[in-house]
Amino acid sequence: MSKPSITAEFWDFLKTRKKFWLAPIIAILLALGALIVFTESSALAPFIYTLF
Repeated sequence: MSKPSITAEFWDFLKTRKKFWLAPIIAILLALGALIVFTESSALAPFIYTLF
């Protein structure tokens, strides 16, 4: 038996519990986290941080 990935498990959780409203929240949090990680060592960092 293969272990399902975290995304498959999360999608199954959303389907069975009918909590589809969590998907946009998780997507926005992941996008903001990626933005912070990718801009922390670039020249754009001061401009990105002024937005927040």
